Amino acid sequence: MKNELRVLRAQRNWSQADLAERLGISRQSVNAIETGKYDPSLPLAFKLARVFDTTIEAIFSDQP
Repeated sequence: MKNELRVLRAQRNWSQADLAERLGISRQSVNAIETGKYDPSLPLAFKLARVFDTTIEAIFSDQP
């Protein structure tokens, strides 16, 4: 699944650790989501959308 997480995080000058802390997950989990090695659970996807004040669809895409 393609995502815009790295771009959104960079726009706010947040490190992976900063985002992980806001989400209550590990930095390694943030990295795995960003690189497409892990698809987040639906509750985590909603948390991400809230943190970035956007929609899940604006962050994630099923397009290659």
